[in-house]
Amino acid sequence: MISLVDCIALSGLSEEEICAIAEHEHVSETVACGLAQYLSQDKSGEGRMRDMIIDDIRNARARGDDDHVRELLHVLHHYLRTHPDARPAVHPWSAVF
Repeated sequence: MISLVDCIALSGLSEEEICAIAEHEHVSETVACGLAQYLSQDKSGEGRMRDMIIDDIRNARARGDDDHVRELLHVLHHYLRTHPDARPAVHPWSAVF
């Protein structure tokens, strides 16, 4: 039987990144692992996973959940560090209007 730890290892993401995808998509971590594996094969998949994490940050911020915002910012930082192709040329989440 494959465990969640095995699924996470096969996904190529960290446990925290998988949890962020699961939170965004409202699915279990195991399903999020499959989604991450699928998206990693798609040309725009890394950017879509990045955007999921950013959406989670915005939602946590809107709820006033500062602790979760900090956690997710660390997840985003790690994701962008380990997936350089997901780094946008423009950083829309830090833009000042």
